[in-house]
Amino acid sequence: MSDHVISIIGLVLIFTVATVFSVHMGALAIVVAFVVGTVFVHETADEIFAGFPGDLFVVLVGVTFLFAIAKNNGTVTWLVHGSMRVVRGRIALIPWIMFLVTAVLTAVGAVVPAAVALVAPIGLGFAKRYRINPLLMGLFIINGASAGGFSPISVFGSITNGVMSRNNLPGNPALLFLCSFLFNVALSLVVFFLFGGRTLLGRREAVDGPGAPAGKSHHGDSVGGGGGGAGDGGGRTVTTALSSGSSGSSGPSGSSVSATAVAPTGGGGLAVAVADDPVTAEEPPLTLDRARVLTLLGLLSLVVGSLFFDLNVGLMALTVTVVLSLVSPESAKGAVDKCAWSTVLLVCGIVTFVSLMERIGTIDYLGEGVASVRTPLVGALLICLIGAVVSAFASTTGILGALIPLAVPFLLGGEVGTVGLIVALAISASVVDSSPFSTSGALVVANSPEERRDTVFRGLMVWGLAMAAVVPVVTWGVFVVPGWF
Repeated sequence: MSDHVISIIGLVLIFTVATVFSVHMGALAIVVAFVVGTVFVHETADEIFAGFPGDLFVVLVGVTFLFAIAKNNGTVTWLVHGSMRVVRGRIALIPWIMFLVTAVLTAVGAVVPAAVALVAPIGLGFAKRYRINPLLMGLFIINGASAGGFSPISVFGSITNGVMSRNNLPGNPALLFLCSFLFNVALSLVVFFLFGGRTLLGRREAVDGPGAPAGKSHHGDSVGGGGGGAGDGGGRTVTTALSSGSSGSSGPSGSSVSATAVAPTGGGGLAVAVADDPVTAEEPPLTLDRARVLTLLGLLSLVVGSLFFDLNVGLMALTVTVVLSLVSPESAKGAVDKCAWSTVLLVCGIVTFVSLMERIGTIDYLGEGVASVRTPLVGALLICLIGAVVSAFASTTGILGALIPLAVPFLLGGEVGTVGLIVALAISASVVDSSPFSTSGALVVANSPEERRDTVFRGLMVWGLAMAAVVPVVTWGVFVVPGWF
């Protein structure tokens, strides 16, 4: 067999073995790069390590380190609590608030599974309290994570823009983010009316005050769920242990995620419990202290510096974390341990193996095969379909790192707009995270009410497969066929 065939088999084995067994995909990718590079390609260790993406490593560590500090000092909880007060009792706005909160979290650097793990217990707790379809709420949270996932400082955005830059492809990070965000907003509108959102219009919930009974609407009907659980109006704590299992879209196989669950209490405060700490703590509404203000300013400076001054996101994020660590040491305590090291290893491992494939010419070989399709538009559609189908069962981050280089020779032909195809591929590979076989989908299922869990699982499975079949065609027709960019 040729080196090209061997490396392709290696890539297939990486995704297949990591999906079926509890093996970390990033570690497996580095091992396969070592085996293929040493035994078949006869590369030295230095040549193999040359493909390790040091710049991407700094970006991923920097933004997830900063996000961990923001969680430590309560900035994330403050944002969620403040967002819920904005709805002023309008039930129909709650899913949209969850969408925006999750989008903001991923846009400023949270990895998608971490953002979903944080917001899912909160959102599905509200869904139970206000009788919102858990499938609707779960899809809004997942779509929100995808909507913010391609900002210039996000993990998905950094991967996509970094791969394009390394392959000398023209990119437009702002347009990629805008198109992904608007597409997910439109998709959420469909979800809203398809899964019972119309029944929420006009429903109001009285704002709880001291001594006011929770769970009563303006019409006096009880909307709180009985018994224990999230948001039952009795200030009970929600404690949720989440495990992503062996599936891993946007996250590594076999990873376990612990989430903070926040539920409204009868006194207008929050009952907060962490999955690793079952102790209940009544928390008053958080205010902006010095640490939170500095964290918000740091996040704002990160956005401004990357968008308007073209500063390196990873270096800026690490700079902000160092400043916060100096002025507020308590915020940084243990934050480095909460970095998304599993995702860092996943992305860097995949890119290391893909770099090996690039050095031996496999990427050019495959790209020329796609480019040989007589109709370039058909080739573009095939790439989007492959990205969607594989990402529904494997890692979105890994798929983005593998398929964009695969499309490089195809894009260099000039028959298809580069930015348009990258936008279509990015959206196609990310919206299928709603599949229950992905980490995000599994988190939503795990946080759904037990009596609705099977229904949510089946609903997400049907929806995820539908997205894998429909979205590539839609994005191809909207972003690729017209040749706008």
